[in-house]
Amino acid sequence: MEKLKPLVSRHWLFALAGVMWTGVGVMLMWRAWIWLSAMKPAWAMGIALAGVIIAIGFYYFMFTKTVAKNIRRLCGLPDPVGVLAFNSPKGYILIIFMISMGVALRHSPLDRRILALIYAGMGGALFLASLHFYRQFHIVRVQKRPCDESSGR
Repeated sequence: MEKLKPLVSRHWLFALAGVMWTGVGVMLMWRAWIWLSAMKPAWAMGIALAGVIIAIGFYYFMFTKTVAKNIRRLCGLPDPVGVLAFNSPKGYILIIFMISMGVALRHSPLDRRILALIYAGMGGALFLASLHFYRQFHIVRVQKRPCDESSGR
């Protein structure tokens, strides 16, 4: 079974993590945009602005620590490494929980204005945090420098 595990150079894990975080962030912001576009412009602008503020807060107070921890973990992995190691086992459990929470929220009677605010805030924070992974990829792959474990801060 070990022979079937696809291996990649560690620097590709930074790119994969970045793509995943960017993709989820954009998907959440797109869903928020759909809900906002169905609202009166004044509501949509207010919620969008509040979403940006929440995104910056989530990014700064929550996600920079999470990304830094992930980058430190990835820097400590052997090279080459299994392609799915871009996320920790605990991270995969968190992903399943977040997907389940998203499905539950979308099917709940919660007002779409609140959902748009939550999705815009979380999506924006994920997108901003994904940039740290791309920076680390650039450091290791393009600049050929060693892992910069402080890059997530």
